[in-house]
Amino acid sequence: MADIVLCECFARDGLQHEPVFVPTALKIELIDMFTAAGFPRIEATSYSHPGQVPAFRDASDVLAGINMRPGTFYKATCPNLRAVDRALANTAVDRGASEFSLLVSATESHTARNLHTNRAKQWQNVADMCARAGGLVRLVGVISVAFGCPFEGKVDQGEVIDDVAHFVELGARHITLGDTTGLATPRTVATLFKRLTEEVPDAVPIAHFHDTRGTGLANCLAALDAGCTHFDSSFGGVGGHPAEIEYGTGYTGNVATEDLFNLFEEIGVSTGLNPDLVLAASRRCEAILGRQLRSSVARAGYGMKLMERHHV
Repeated sequence: MADIVLCECFARDGLQHEPVFVPTALKIELIDMFTAAGFPRIEATSYSHPGQVPAFRDASDVLAGINMRPGTFYKATCPNLRAVDRALANTAVDRGASEFSLLVSATESHTARNLHTNRAKQWQNVADMCARAGGLVRLVGVISVAFGCPFEGKVDQGEVIDDVAHFVELGARHITLGDTTGLATPRTVATLFKRLTEEVPDAVPIAHFHDTRGTGLANCLAALDAGCTHFDSSFGGVGGHPAEIEYGTGYTGNVATEDLFNLFEEIGVSTGLNPDLVLAASRRCEAILGRQLRSSVARAGYGMKLMERHHV
């Protein structure tokens, strides 16, 4: 039995800002590799408007084409009620996502810049989406800039906890805490996750860190020590916000799956993943994007414990 749950985010968060469209068949191939490697949760696609986010104009085709494994959750981002309706139409014929991801931002400034609305209206949108989808799939609440905002600076942890509680009230028990521009530190992470355990015990917090300032793995360990069991990552550290995003401060990619997997296994935290198939997927991700990605393990190989189990 695995000690923690890793969600592989390459196919959605990883590909959202790639300048070249990745063909549908290749996305399906990758997701099937992630499934074979043993990921219990996979972020598969987004139902964003095809004209605004063309990377996912094939959302329905991707979900229809993958080999879904029973017990694995396949997540799709749903930015609005229309997206939920599209997603539910696919789910109704057993070719859809088993998790819907619904987004809010922890600050007004980021809400205005990223979602083009205000927090009150966005929470109403989320409430409408939860009501529409309630009971049909697992709902995942996402809180952006939960550890710090590029516009407003420090984010009050009490307000983040209130947002988590609000999601739980609406039926979304799994809550992703997003470190959108990499402002979290191990101390702020430990404090917030400990408070969540005590103050919102019905929530299942998910740690989603960006490695902007090289603290991604350290933040994951801090979350683990504070009781967190669910983590997001992306092969090669791909995704997050690239340098072109105007409120970023350089490359703000995700924690690299290869590195997080290696770290957990080396300290005795079981992920339930197949090390041979993890590295095979890593290599395929690099081949499809046509460049070297940002995983240290992809260059140096596994640590001592995993080397004994790795045969590729």
